[in-house]
Formats: sequence, C-alpha cells, structure tokens
Amino acid sequence: MLVQTSALSKRFQMGDTTVTALQEVDLTVEENAFCQILGPSGSGKSTLLHLLGGLDRPSGGRIRVDDENIDELDENGLAHFRQQKVGFIFQSYNLITSMTALENVSFPMQFARIPTRERKARAEALLERVGMADRAGHKPGELSGGQQQRVAVARALVNNPRIILADEPTGNLDTASGENIMALLAELRAEGATIIMVTHDTRLKKFATQQVHILDGKLDLSANGTEPK
Repeated sequence: MLVQTSALSKRFQMGDTTVTALQEVDLTVEENAFCQILGPSGSGKSTLLHLLGGLDRPSGGRIRVDDENIDELDENGLAHFRQQKVGFIFQSYNLITSMTALENVSFPMQFARIPTRERKARAEALLERVGMADRAGHKPGELSGGQQQRVAVARALVNNPRIILADEPTGNLDTASGENIMALLAELRAEGATIIMVTHDTRLKKFATQQVHILDGKLDLSANGTEPK
C-alpha cells in the first residue's frame, strides 16, 4: 500500500471543550488508486486529508506514506515530505492574488532551489498541459473559477508528486468546469499518480477506484467500498 493509517485520531480544544474531529480511523490506499473520501460537512474528511498531507499533526495513531511514518517527522521533515511527494489542490484555489498564473505555478519550485530558467520552462509546460498557456500573464482576479482551478492543478504538479490531495476541487465550479477538472485528475492517475480527493458529490463516483465514507469522525464501514477500474 502507498498510504496507511492506524487508529488515526485528531482532537481540537475549543475553550473548555474538546472536539474530536477524527476517531480511530484505519485507512489503506493502494498506489495508483483514485480514492474519494465522502461525507457531510463537518464529518472530518478535510481533517483526514490534511493529516495525510502533513499539513497537520494527529492527536493519536499512525500515518505511513510510502514506507515512511510521517507522524514521527519534525517540521523540516514534513516540509521535505510535502515538497517531494505531495501536490495539493484546494476548493478555494489558494492562488496568490498579486502573482500571475505563471508566477503562481513557478512559486513552489523556489523552495526546491530549481533555477529560474527551469522554473519558468516547467511552469509554462504545465500551464500548456491544463489549457492555460494563453492566460499565463493573468492574475487570479482576471480568471474564472474554472481557470483558477486549472492553474491550481498545474501548481500541484510542479514537483512531480506521487500523491495528489484534492479538497473539494470542484466545489466552487460549474458543472462543465468541474467535469474538466475531474477528467484532468483521471488523466493524471492514468499516468501513475495516486489521487485522494475529498468530496460530498456522489455524482463523481464514476472516477473512483475506492470510496471511503466518513460520518462524525469515524469511517462508515457499511458504506465503504472499492471498485477496481
């Protein structure tokens, strides 16, 4: 397996109240899967995704990714893990508003100390890949939601990640734009990437090889299933 969690839990302190976002989650995702994590708002699915990507630390349990226990890594180790193995796509795009599309895609490569000329060439190639080459000089405010999300997908691919984590990537898009993003993710999986995506849209089931349902921070085992494709 590529990703495995064991008794994974996450608790938050809100004043005098302890909120349990995840409780004893055991999850396995095979390499080259398209895993969809489904559940209502507040069920813990985004929390799970953030833990898998090293954006947050668990309160208990283990997270093993590509034979590495990421719950044991320090901050530098987590930063290296995210840089080398994971690409993130967010519902709100998370583009830097003062930067052009080209600059947004290039930006993560600075932390990998990639030379400027190579950063530019790689970013241009990725924008071409997602159909945004003609918008390279435009800032996010000059782009539609679907265009911004395609730029965000290009940015997620800059370091050739093995795992792409997508948090409601179609949530702010119209139907046609959402279908384009899903087709692109399916294409990336066909090329060898592993996709783990949070969604509440059951219509996207056709893209999945595995579906994981979460309710109140726990896996809903009665609803979970795998559909090889």
